[in-house]
Order: sequence, then C-alpha cells, then structure tokens
Amino acid sequence: MTAPAPYVVRGLRVQDHWFSAPLDHANPAGPSIKLFAREFSDPTQDGLPWLLFLQGGPGGKGNRPTGLNGWVKEAAKDFRILMLDQRGTGLSTPANRQSLPLAGDVAAQADYLSHFRATDIVADAELIRKSLGSDPWSIFGQSYGGFCALTYLSFAPKGLKEALITGGLGPLAGPADQVYQATFERLRRRNAEYFAKYPADRDRLTQIVHHVGDVAEVLPTGERLTAERVQMLGNYLGGNTRFDALHFVLEDAFIDTPSGVQLSDSFLNNISAYVGRATNPLYALMHESIYVQGEASDWAAARVLAANPDFFPDAPVPLLTGEAIYPWYFDQDPALAPLRELAHVLAARTEGWDALYDVGQLSRNTVPAAAAVYTDDIFVDREISLATAGAVQGLHVWETADFHHDGIADDGEGIFARLLRMVRG
Repeated sequence: MTAPAPYVVRGLRVQDHWFSAPLDHANPAGPSIKLFAREFSDPTQDGLPWLLFLQGGPGGKGNRPTGLNGWVKEAAKDFRILMLDQRGTGLSTPANRQSLPLAGDVAAQADYLSHFRATDIVADAELIRKSLGSDPWSIFGQSYGGFCALTYLSFAPKGLKEALITGGLGPLAGPADQVYQATFERLRRRNAEYFAKYPADRDRLTQIVHHVGDVAEVLPTGERLTAERVQMLGNYLGGNTRFDALHFVLEDAFIDTPSGVQLSDSFLNNISAYVGRATNPLYALMHESIYVQGEASDWAAARVLAANPDFFPDAPVPLLTGEAIYPWYFDQDPALAPLRELAHVLAARTEGWDALYDVGQLSRNTVPAAAAVYTDDIFVDREISLATAGAVQGLHVWETADFHHDGIADDGEGIFARLLRMVRG
C-alpha cells in the first residue's frame, strides 16, 4: 500500500507505513497478513537513525502520541521513532471476535493465533527493518515490549544496535505460576499501601462489592456488573500515575435514587471502559501464552488464585486484583464471550508454544542493553527481573523505587535519557 504524505501534529512529524508479512515466517509462500507502523520524528531533524518502540500488552496497538512530549520528545533528539501495531492489533490485520472466524473453526483459529507470539513480532520487525533499508536499529521495549526485546536479542541480535527496556524483564523459563505467585504477594502489599492512604476507600470498596452481589447493576455495554470485575480496578495500583486516580473513580460510586442507593452512571461508565476488552481482546486470549514454552498455561492465574482466598470476590474484606486473566472473563465480557471456546483451547494447548528465548545466545550477548527495574512493580516482579538480567551478558540494570510499572508515563524523558546513556556509556 502506498504511504500517504507525512503530516505534523503539534510539532511531531508523522508518516504512515504499510507492509505485507507471512502469517508464518517459516512458510513465506503461505497466507499473508498486513502490518502497520507509524513513524514519528522531529520535523527539524532529518536523516536520523531508527528507534523501534515495542509497546506493552500483549494485544495492544502501538502508541498514538499527539505531540512532541514525554519520552518521545527525548527520543526524537536522536531517532526517527517507529510505533508498530503488532500483528493482530490496531491497523495491522486485526484478530478479534469479528475477524477470527475468517480463519476457520476454533481449532483453526487456535492454529492461527499460535503465530502471534514474541518470536513472530520479532520476525515482523526484521522484515520491516529490511524493508526500510535500515542498518541494525535501536529498540525500546516497555513491559511486554521488553519481553519481545529479549526475544529479539535471542534470535535476531544482528538486527540490533542497542536495546532499552523498562519494566519488561520477564522469566526466561516456566512455569507461568511463578509469575502469579509473585503478583499476588506484591498486590497484597500494594492494596495495604493504597488503603492506608485512602482509608475511607476500604469501606467503600467493600460496600460496592457487596452491593453488586445484591443489586443488579448493569454496565453501559448491557451486562451485569460483578464483584470480580470491580476487583479488576486493582490495575490502577500498578502505576504512580494511576494510583491516586483510583480514588477519584471510587469517590462518586454511589448515588441516591427513588429506588434507593445505586451505583452512579459516572462510576458504571468509568468501570465499563476500564474492564472491557473490546479494544484489545488479544490481551485476554494470549496473555498467559507469553510465559509458556512447550507447556500448557492451563489457566495459571486461576490456579494460583485458589491458594490466595483473601483475593476471592466473596472474601470478608475483598482486595483489588491485578494483571491476570481468568476463565470468567470470557463469560462476563461481551467482547470476549464469542471467544470463550477458543480461550479454553488455547489454555490447554502445548503445540506451537515454542521457545521464546535462546538462553545460550543471551549468555553470549554483545548488543549493548540497559533495563530499568522498578523495585515495587506489581506486574513484573523484581526478583524475576533481576534473575533474568543476570542471564543476559552485558545487560546493565538500573533499579529504582521511584517509579512503578508506568514509569515512562511518569518521567519518560528522564528514564529514556538515562537508559540511552547507559547503553552508550
């Protein structure tokens, strides 16, 4: 597809790019998919080298910055920035309840999605790099993007000049259970921190959870709100920039009506937008697959939850949960319900979950690399991150307790500049 002319958005030059890639890079003559990437640069700078940004997820489209600010402002001093819509997301060939039936029955859809992992994203990136005529380029991976960066260092290091990672050093081997065991412990402490700061919210959350068990409160998308989905607001606890925002979501939860106390339209609208997966269904379908290599995930988060009853929705003092996917997502979310059978097939699947990392290659790594590890990150555990860092030759680590998982939203300019100095220093 011919790229349209570049345009400028508040000091940021924008250029769209389209590519064709094989669904299965091992079978280039087979079916193909469309890939979309958007280039951002400082219009006063020309001829700069490329920086590929690998966003978090899985299943989220590339960032859409609307101006020269944050980490993009800092990066644009040295790079042309490429935001990739990873396969299945954004303007790349989508994978959702509407399009996946084009692949065939549920078994065929599962086979199709076996090609939507970090190894495939890296192969797409290399195809794009070569199509753009770029020398080895720099990459910046946030969260799941950091997982992809480790896969890149494993299988295509010759395509890389340097790698920067924030909150994205996941485990190099299974099982997935270790991730959720660490997650629940960190969530427990983060809940305590939040309710110590906002003690009135402790009673308010309990009231909300009990209320939705007794009263049929309906979300704007038409389904009944459940206690489990109220607990999903715990994702706010994963960042400095979101931590206090949760208080403002909870503060107007209730309203007096002629029928009695009900949840306010404002609260119902806020929670619906936050817990629904219509915009990123691949996050729910593929989330546990980012940890498995040759084994089935078998709903790891749900199994670990069973050993943590204080996180049950009917606990006397319910806690907020975090970044995990449970089978009931596919019962309660209208955007996911049509994918229920597919989700269970993927959870039981072992075929196609090949190695995501080459530990031997990582131990011999020569690509300059630096990573920010956030001490209290509730999504990517510190101990797991440091163990992974120790397995990558030459990876420089900056550990800090000043930020949480959303560090680049908090001080993107400072974090990016520091990591770039580390790989070049």
